[in-house]
Amino acid sequence: MFRRRGDQLEVLLAHPGGPLFRNKDDGVWTIPKGEIDPGEDLLRRAGIEFEEEVGIAAKGADWIDLGWVKQKGGKTVYAWAFEGDLPGGFQCRSNMFKMEWPPRSGKMQNFPEVDQACFFSLKDARRKLKEAQTPFLDRLQAALKAR
Repeated sequence: MFRRRGDQLEVLLAHPGGPLFRNKDDGVWTIPKGEIDPGEDLLRRAGIEFEEEVGIAAKGADWIDLGWVKQKGGKTVYAWAFEGDLPGGFQCRSNMFKMEWPPRSGKMQNFPEVDQACFFSLKDARRKLKEAQTPFLDRLQAALKAR
């Protein structure tokens, strides 16, 4: 999701939830994303994952295909952008995952996949976003200039 504030473009990023990312900021934020099943429609899955991780529907009238990147761990991430904004009083509501915490304690705890979702200027987004996903910012800028 992106929005325009005057002449400035802002993008929505998601901060991963759970104890492993609790005190991490720069370089760990991501676009809302998730796993796909073989043969599944990628754009449809992107909309579902956005809603599951952010807590609002991805209502884009004009989706922009931003292509794909391969992350360090080998995961391929496909991205689309749409113009929108968060509703007033927005609070991130993400799906949950379960993990053993603290490690080797035998205790399973639930954590949100995403604990924050907020807009950043492109300059700030470059610092916050996982390095492998920063090409999406350039592609979005180029696509919007071409319109």
